[in-house]
Amino acid sequence: MLKPEESQRPYTVTELANEIRRELRPLVAVMLKGEVSGMKQGAKGHYSFSIRDGQSVLEAFIFADDARRVTILPEDGQVFIFRGKVDFWPQYGRLRFIVDQVEFDDVGKLRARLEELKRRLDAEGAFAPERKRRLPFLPLSVALLTSPTGAVIHDLQETILERYPNMGIVVYPVLVQGAGAPMSVARALRRCNQERLADVIVLARGGGGFEEMYAFNTEIVARAILESTLPVVTALGHTSDRTVADLVGDAECRTPTEAGARVVPKKSDLQAQLRERQRRLDREIGQRLNREVERLGQKKQRVLQLLPALVRQRIDRLTRAASELSRLSPIAQVARREEALRDRRRRLDSSATARLAKSLNDLGARRASIRLERALAERFAGATKAVAHREQRLVALSPEGVLARGYSITQDAESGAVLRSAAATAKGNRVRIRLGSGRLGATVEEVER
Repeated sequence: MLKPEESQRPYTVTELANEIRRELRPLVAVMLKGEVSGMKQGAKGHYSFSIRDGQSVLEAFIFADDARRVTILPEDGQVFIFRGKVDFWPQYGRLRFIVDQVEFDDVGKLRARLEELKRRLDAEGAFAPERKRRLPFLPLSVALLTSPTGAVIHDLQETILERYPNMGIVVYPVLVQGAGAPMSVARALRRCNQERLADVIVLARGGGGFEEMYAFNTEIVARAILESTLPVVTALGHTSDRTVADLVGDAECRTPTEAGARVVPKKSDLQAQLRERQRRLDREIGQRLNREVERLGQKKQRVLQLLPALVRQRIDRLTRAASELSRLSPIAQVARREEALRDRRRRLDSSATARLAKSLNDLGARRASIRLERALAERFAGATKAVAHREQRLVALSPEGVLARGYSITQDAESGAVLRSAAATAKGNRVRIRLGSGRLGATVEEVER
């Protein structure tokens, strides 16, 4: 209290401010009820807002450390019960209510607001089964969004690594209750989708009452889950009420252990399935090979049965070909021409003799006969000369004629193929050389291409 003698002199602002703070010291554990307005967060994580009733307004403040501990962050338009102290800040000249605890004034009203949020999300199709993303059969890595301390993170990691020892795990620490929890969870979900270090997300908490679970009933968390391109599995503990996060998530589990088993299969089970599939595959391949061997055996048997008939057909074809070649041979054609000429000469001689005998008494006929015989003799001589000339040409153009002029035919000693180019053989190969008279065996010493 101000002393009487001190009231006779003017006080400094600081002295009066300190006196006001001393007078307010008894108000250190005050319960205050009112409606929130003007809620805003500062750069350092502090929150400032106003608490009002129908007639008065009081400025309020929540330090960042207290904001992380309170169950729920007040929102504009809601009525809460606050616990805190009344303080005067001399540097600003303001009287403020410093909040360290927040409680719902009317849980029924809050549940009504929650039901209204559920109706809006349901109308958007946020809860529809067809919207849910399918969980990966075997993720390469799992993202855990939960508190970095406590039993939940331990249970999740233990369950996952027990089922799949070399499974990748990425932990994103988040606040799971308190004023900053909704924003912390939403930011972690967005960061996880941006970094793409995992294939599936587990959002976990160890359960709690309605107030403690409030962060998972907020619209900001629900929207972050809906916007995620990675599937989200919720594991928010044993609770009778399904949270909004459970409803919009892609899969819902009651415990961290159940969530770990849901997102990661047992490696030993997968290995057993692979071994069984390998056995079935080996058995199927063996059966197919046996069928193919049997089929090839049957084909071989049919070929062996048909081989004699095929050989006979080939022999008949070769015989016909040899006969045709013989018929078309130049020497054979010349022989047939000579035989035809001789036959024609005999017929001409016979006809001429008959005619001459008939006209011996006729001088004119005899002279005609002489001229005819002379003409026939000249014509036959010309034909004989032409045939001889053609025969000489055919003989000269035949293989024997070419060889007789100094040429030779070279064949590969093994295959018998005629060598038409130096590139068709190589140094050291054996060859056979056919001459106009006789054959030679030789080895290639040099090849010039």
